[in-house]
Amino acid sequence: MSLLVVGLSHRSAPVSVLERASLGEDAQLKLLHDTVAAEPAAEAAVLATCNRIELYADVDKFHAGVAELSTLLAQHSGVGLEELTPYLYVHYEDRAVHHLFSVACGLDSMVVGEGQILGQIKDSLARAQDLHTAGRLLNDLFQQALRVGKRAHSETGIDRAGQSLVTFGLEQLSAGADPQTWARGKKALVIGAGSMSSLAAATLARAGVAEIVVANRTFERAERLALLLEEQYGQRLSEGDDTDVLARAVPMDSVPFELTRADVAVSCTGATGLVLTAGSVAATVEGRTGAPAAEAGPTGVRDEPEAAGAPRSSAGAGADENCPLDLSAVPTGFSVMGEAAVAGMDAATLEQHGAWAAGGAAVDRPRETGRPGPEADAELIGALAATAASVGRIPERRRPEPVAEPPRPQPVLFLLDLAMPRDIDAAVHRLAGVRLVDIESLADASADAPMAADVDMVRRIVADEVTAFGAAQRAAHITPTVVALRSMAADVVAGEIARLDGRLPGLDDKHRAEITQTVKRVVDKLLHAPTVRVKQLAAEPGGAGYADALRTLFDLDQETVASVSRAENSTEKNRGPA
Repeated sequence: MSLLVVGLSHRSAPVSVLERASLGEDAQLKLLHDTVAAEPAAEAAVLATCNRIELYADVDKFHAGVAELSTLLAQHSGVGLEELTPYLYVHYEDRAVHHLFSVACGLDSMVVGEGQILGQIKDSLARAQDLHTAGRLLNDLFQQALRVGKRAHSETGIDRAGQSLVTFGLEQLSAGADPQTWARGKKALVIGAGSMSSLAAATLARAGVAEIVVANRTFERAERLALLLEEQYGQRLSEGDDTDVLARAVPMDSVPFELTRADVAVSCTGATGLVLTAGSVAATVEGRTGAPAAEAGPTGVRDEPEAAGAPRSSAGAGADENCPLDLSAVPTGFSVMGEAAVAGMDAATLEQHGAWAAGGAAVDRPRETGRPGPEADAELIGALAATAASVGRIPERRRPEPVAEPPRPQPVLFLLDLAMPRDIDAAVHRLAGVRLVDIESLADASADAPMAADVDMVRRIVADEVTAFGAAQRAAHITPTVVALRSMAADVVAGEIARLDGRLPGLDDKHRAEITQTVKRVVDKLLHAPTVRVKQLAAEPGGAGYADALRTLFDLDQETVASVSRAENSTEKNRGPA
């Protein structure tokens, strides 16, 4: 069996694809169940975060495993396989181990060095253990990944290379200002009560906000988080304030009202639909400023794609009358600028457009219903060439001079969306008086983030740990064979002692025990050196064949070896969370 990982992340796929492919908790459980039920896979674990979806499995066939895992990811994510495939990556054996260890150290995170991924890896392992889909390989792999991640954070300054996604998001909201100074005194709304929302609430509390309101669909979870914030940060939150309760819980239907009071809102829920629409945010801002939150100038982020099938107007289209180009028939995105604008038009239309653009009357030539013959083409193209020669080139409609966009007003509401799929409508980016930071804008902002010198040290740690893990796994691979060999030796000793009892029925217990111990010591000494040495050899690259050699030399029963492996794997699958 061999380790295989198939997945996609912010490094391989755009946020729009990650958003559609995101897996809820129920979908993850079904994916795990279906993966171990598939023929190539014996174990499975899912690592699903806001910027990655990865499926780990112990498979017996590489190509069949890749095909099966890719298909399962597509089925459970709801994104078609053909659309998903270009964004998938595959890691196998040592490369798969190296990938997970790098992820655990924060090297593959959107913000390099962030430590929250360790908690997500732990949750992933616990989920697989609860469903008994993690056997010896994945238990060892994920537990070692957690140890490697902790080692990287304790032995290096990788934390200085980046920070948690929450902290990075607050830095982007503050637009270069010190987040501690920026957040002090503000009122915060936290939507959701999961791990990311809890981290956001704690980060805001440490930053010195004046109030934290927690909203969640399950009110008890919101209340629990609010009480925890009061216990841990109440003293700090209460400094300079007359009120005693500065962290409180509200039901989810109170979000619209609480948004009118909040200065900053952080949302990270598991909802499949939008939690905050552009309309509700616009209404909130309008209620504060008294002015409509209409679309403002440049936002610094890319606009969302237009709705499928919605017509996109060409630049300047419709500004002049009697243009012979049939713009309604032009494909979406077609422009009438320059020579490229007339590509694909028939010669008659080109001639008419040339005469019209030059200021003359349109050529009165009937449109032919069929494709013109070579003679007609030659005549019309000649006429077009004459028109072009008279003006120097094919006339074009001039691009309008750029108009200076008005500056965006200062925000009165700051929104941080850490959910995948998104909780807050992306159209909010275009509203005046609002600053929205979401996963997509965080990915853009972190693309050029500086790398710390400690990253190289972490990479060396990962490389060393991958080598050590591979050696340990190869050594463990031969363990069932060694156990079967010693079991066979014990059976031989027991058989010979029974045979001695038959030949010497009068042998007293003292002498019988001494003989038994002597025979066992002889067998143990004979087996000690070969079994220790074979474990050492098996740990080296290419050492997998030593188990086969041992079985052949000692004529070990294959079923006995397999039963030992099954017993070990069953024990690992039933192991509790680390």
